[in-house]
Amino acid sequence: MSVFCEQAWRRTETLRRALLDHPFNRELAAGTLGRQQFQFYLVQDARYLAGFARALAVAASRAEDVADIAFFAGAAREAVVVERALHAGYFERCGLTEARLAAVETSPSCLAYTSYLLATAQTAGYPELIAALLPCFWVYQEVAADIVAGQRAGSGSAINPYQTWIDTYVDEEFALAVRACRDAVDRAADAATPECQERMFAAFRRAAEYEWLFWDSAYHLESWPTARFR
Repeated sequence: MSVFCEQAWRRTETLRRALLDHPFNRELAAGTLGRQQFQFYLVQDARYLAGFARALAVAASRAEDVADIAFFAGAAREAVVVERALHAGYFERCGLTEARLAAVETSPSCLAYTSYLLATAQTAGYPELIAALLPCFWVYQEVAADIVAGQRAGSGSAINPYQTWIDTYVDEEFALAVRACRDAVDRAADAATPECQERMFAAFRRAAEYEWLFWDSAYHLESWPTARFR
């Protein structure tokens, strides 16, 4: 049985620690993250999810195992319907109208991440594609689990304004999705050549790097430095 995912997890340990220790996630855990930063993140994430869902749909179309077809197709629907509903709830509470949302430009990091996934969906094989999709599931689970572990240990705010977001990614249903994606990646790695497995590792690592960039861009309210030339 493949241990690809376990190896990928170990090979990205330093990067994953940086994700957990990023100020965005540390302040999110403490409930002190700036409202503007979280709102910026939500807007970018809602746009990212559209591209992520398209890449998931491509994975579903290429999967051979019926269970994998069902998983990736269902995950594409979840990304568009369920997670965007979570965003919509925050937007409503924050008073963010459609006009205000439209005024926020898609950040360079958001565009880069979605473009990477869509390019991988179009130009790489199925094993590399699903390896690139896995960090969005697995990293979010780890970040949320790390936050909850800290809360149980007594750190962080007793009333965290971001608790709904945190709870979404420690939910048992989300854990099942992470497990299903990992299983699909491991099965693909089992059937892959060593060269393909290395491409899978590279895709997994690159997507995990984009996860760091995504949160970093939200923390710094990233804009286009070229905007002044327009």
